Amino acid sequence: MLDVRRMQMLRAVVTSGSVTAAATRLGYTPSAVSQQIAVLEKEARTPLLERVGRGVRPTEAGLLLTGYADVIGRQVAEAETALADLRAGRTGRLAVRYFATAGAALVAPAVARVRAEHPGVRIELKLTDPEDPLPDVREGRADLALVVRPESESHEEGEEAAGVDGVRLVRLLDDPYLAVLPKGHRLAGRRTVALADLAEEPWVGSEWPGPCLDAQLSACETAGFRPRFVVESEDYVTAQGFVAAGLGVSLVPRLGLGSRHPGVVVREVRRPEPVRVIFAAVREAAPPTPALRSFLQALREADGDGGGGE
Repeated sequence: MLDVRRMQMLRAVVTSGSVTAAATRLGYTPSAVSQQIAVLEKEARTPLLERVGRGVRPTEAGLLLTGYADVIGRQVAEAETALADLRAGRTGRLAVRYFATAGAALVAPAVARVRAEHPGVRIELKLTDPEDPLPDVREGRADLALVVRPESESHEEGEEAAGVDGVRLVRLLDDPYLAVLPKGHRLAGRRTVALADLAEEPWVGSEWPGPCLDAQLSACETAGFRPRFVVESEDYVTAQGFVAAGLGVSLVPRLGLGSRHPGVVVREVRRPEPVRVIFAAVREAAPPTPALRSFLQALREADGDGGGGE
C-alpha cells in the first residue's frame, strides 16, 4: 500500500524542483527525503523521479502520484477543519429523546439556547411517550434523553444518580403531582389536600404504567391506601375532562397541567406529596460535546414551573 506521507514528500520534491529544496521546506535532511522517495518507488514498483542536471523531474508515474497527493492533501486539510469545527461545536448533531410534558417547560428553552450558541449543530428531537428511551442513549442513537425515576433514586438537583448500564443520570427537578377535583367537591374549599383524604374517592387514571404511575402508587401506599381507578385515560387533558364530568378525582403532575378545564379545581397535595423526579440521561462513554454541555446546562436552569393550585 502506498504511504500517504511519502506521497506528500514526493509532491514537495516535484513542486520545489529538487530534493534539497523539498527537504528545507519539510524540515528534513536531503538524505532522509531521498530515502523516503526510494521506499515509495519500491511501493509503487516504478521510478517516480529522474535526474535533470542538479535537479529532478517526475516521471509519468511520479506526476500521477503527485496529482493524487495534492487531492489527498486538500482532503486531509478539509478533514482537519471539519474536525476542529465539530470539536468547537460549530457543526454536528444532537439527538434528544423527551416525553410530552417536558417539551414546553424543559426541552424548548434548551433547544433555543443551543441554536443560539451553536447554530451549525443539527438538533433531532423525538417524542418517546410511553417508550423507554434509555436503549437509544445506551446504543448511541440518542445523545440525551429525559426520563422519570422514583424519588428514592433522586439526589440534589444537578447531581448525578447511579449509572444504569453505561448511562449516567443527572437529576434535573422534582415535578409534584397536584390533586384535580370537580368543582363543588367537598375538598375544593381547602388550599391543600391530604392524600389520605382521597382514599375513598373514585380515581381517574392519568398515567401509563411505568415510573410516573409508580410515583403515584408509592405515595398512596405511604398514605395507607391503594387508589380505586374507575376510568383509565392515560392523558392529562382527558383526565381533567373526566374529573369535570364528576367521574372521580385525579393526580396530574405540575408540568402536565397545561390549560385547566373550567370544570375542575387544582390543589396541592400533602402528607405525602407525590413527586416524579426528572433526570437527563447521557451515555457515560460519550465525549462531552459543546452542544451537549449547553443543552444539559439549559435543562438544569429551567425551573419547569407549570403553575400550582388555585
